[in-house]
Amino acid sequence: MKVILETPRLLLRELTPEDAENFYKLNENPNVTRYTGDGAFDSIEHARVFLENYQDYILNGYGRWAVINKQDKQFIGWCGLKYHEMKGETDIGFRFFEQQWNKGYATESAKVCLDYGFKHLNLKQIIGRAMKDNIGSIKVLQKIGLVYEKDVLFDGKQAVLYSIEQ
Repeated sequence: MKVILETPRLLLRELTPEDAENFYKLNENPNVTRYTGDGAFDSIEHARVFLENYQDYILNGYGRWAVINKQDKQFIGWCGLKYHEMKGETDIGFRFFEQQWNKGYATESAKVCLDYGFKHLNLKQIIGRAMKDNIGSIKVLQKIGLVYEKDVLFDGKQAVLYSIEQ
């Protein structure tokens, strides 16, 4: 297991094809994907193929990371940075199983990812997008220090753009 980051309660490591079942189950819940623009995978195998072809670590040196609860060693979601070449920007994103919501995991993992982006990757700016109705994600972006920039369209829906600079 290649651990990238650690907090008092969490380990963040690279996603692997062995995460396919958890990845599939995570996106299977419509409450989890409600504001993401993503749908469920067709099968665990489809999730495995996605993970086998996930190239962000190779192309950019970072990406989305599996979030593991240290206490029980369970995969509880993912969090991390994603470089968008077309826009020349890096965003922070997170997604957790619904039973893990409201426990501070998104904030805890996003904060350590943000610090990593600035201190180790020397990023100058990190953005975050959320659908306007996704109050939970907006609160996480605010808690980790991102500041509202403007309203935007994201996947054809009303969203907000937040950012933070080093």
